[in-house]
Amino acid sequence: MKKKAITWAESRIDDLVIRPLKPHSDGRGWLAELFRVDETPADLLPAMGYVSMTLPGTVRGPHGHSSQTDYFGFVGPGRFLLRIWDNRPDSATYGHKQSAIVGEGNPVVVVVPPGLVHAYKNISATEGFVLNFPNRLYAGRNRKEPVDEVRYEDLKPVVYSMED
Repeated sequence: MKKKAITWAESRIDDLVIRPLKPHSDGRGWLAELFRVDETPADLLPAMGYVSMTLPGTVRGPHGHSSQTDYFGFVGPGRFLLRIWDNRPDSATYGHKQSAIVGEGNPVVVVVPPGLVHAYKNISATEGFVLNFPNRLYAGRNRKEPVDEVRYEDLKPVVYSMED
């Protein structure tokens, strides 16, 4: 028996933070703070940081975490279609999705708590770069623990789509 596809309502998702960056410009270029210890809750402070490069037209995700919070910096170069789905049954926004165009031209920080499925697609003609400062170590200390990631890319039927 084939499962019925879920219809996700487009709206703001509870607990998801998308915060515009405030660039401070001078003759050298600009600087924008991604996080500060005095403005970030202790349970969201980064355990590590990494940068990823995504080729044009490429999608990363959809995937989710059971205990990790992702703390993304979409600053450019590159523009991305970001999509988040609320897959938390106890959430008031369960069954909702939220989409945004982020990165070059709209630099933002995106804080994705556990239970939200997320993906992004490089919609630029060039490589796009994304920073992430998750609050958990990938594969735990010394990379000896199970990875906190549920991948949905190959789920059939497609539940989390980057296409409208």
